[in-house]
Amino acid sequence: MRLVRWTPDDLVRRLDDVVAVYGEAMGYRADLLEARRGYIATHVRRPGFRAVASLTREGHLAGFGYGYLGAAGQWWHDQVHRALDTEARQRWLTHCFEVVELHVRPPAQGHGLGAGQLRALLTMAEGTTTLLSTPEADEQQSRAWRLYRRFGFVDILRNFHFPGDERPFGVLGRDLPLASPAPGGGPAPAAP
Repeated sequence: MRLVRWTPDDLVRRLDDVVAVYGEAMGYRADLLEARRGYIATHVRRPGFRAVASLTREGHLAGFGYGYLGAAGQWWHDQVHRALDTEARQRWLTHCFEVVELHVRPPAQGHGLGAGQLRALLTMAEGTTTLLSTPEADEQQSRAWRLYRRFGFVDILRNFHFPGDERPFGVLGRDLPLASPAPGGGPAPAAP
């Protein structure tokens, strides 16, 4: 498996693969995936955009992650902003890198790909804080929750409901920067 940095064009070029991995990892219906395709294509142009991908030796996409700097007028940012008090807004949203998506195909989960992707994203991220949301789950049973706790993410909001999704979510955050990986431990640039 190879971890690579992706440019916006790299992600758009592999958008079908990205949407397929997203659908497998989240278990979303096909109609929701088509809506996400459009959102993802617009996200790549946001300030501070960073992306990584886990590729097999054959070049197949096993996982990906991306994020960008949050700002007023962005749907997720505005939902979280409304739910926080003034002090929490100042603390967490002033210069925040939002981890928007972080997914690994289910057969490839449990082998450190998600941790590598998250470490790479947070190492490359601009901002003084980072936030993400994840469906509520048993923290001891959920690989995602265990991963985020290992990376020092703390509770910002719990059992939060985003419009259009009946599931409750946790919004988690941590300070940046994340210490840089050892030499040679970061993602390689994407192959041309």
